[in-house]
Amino acid sequence: MILALDTSTETTGLALFDGERLRAEQMWLSPEHATVDLAPEIALMLRRTRTPLQDVTSIAVALGPGSFTGLRIGLALARGLSFAGRRKLVGVPTLDVLARAQPARSEPMLAFLHAGRGRLAGVWYKWTKRGWKPQGDPQSLRWDDVREQRSPPFHLCGDFTADERTAWKDATGVTLSAPALSTRRPGLLAQIGWEMLQARKPSDPLKLTPIYLSRLSEVSG
Repeated sequence: MILALDTSTETTGLALFDGERLRAEQMWLSPEHATVDLAPEIALMLRRTRTPLQDVTSIAVALGPGSFTGLRIGLALARGLSFAGRRKLVGVPTLDVLARAQPARSEPMLAFLHAGRGRLAGVWYKWTKRGWKPQGDPQSLRWDDVREQRSPPFHLCGDFTADERTAWKDATGVTLSAPALSTRRPGLLAQIGWEMLQARKPSDPLKLTPIYLSRLSEVSG
């Protein structure tokens, strides 16, 4: 059984996956209370699914990009659970989780999350035989940078505001992810983590490094 934790942004996510089916999945907004919510919500999820903690043999944690506080809390708890129960731990880039939900497309895709002050944290992806593959490291972007970086056609996926959807909806050659596919699914984080472990790609808990928003490189014009 793998437990997935995503505390990259104010949307916190948890999931339990046994390799065959998703046992539980939940998301909630926690802009200031991730510290007090996370451990009790994990305990509640385990009780609801009648899953003893000892049945959880591995942990998947989202590495960012994301907020300093959120990522620090998630990684600290993931490490603690890993060390305490000798559980395998795997780190997954946050935007890979969002990209995983998107259907195949021939055009490039930008997966993004909001980074505050009008900035985005984004990664461009390309569809391959093995699914969406990142074409570089996360960057700090603004919408003007996106327009300058790529000529349509391209696809955008992320948690759009209403104004952002309005601004892009009539852009020629630009498509947007549906609302149901615009939020990171912790169940997909669990599945990606499970696949990485089946491929024998566990992470060293002491060497996992979060990707903080403040450390992203600014795109050059």
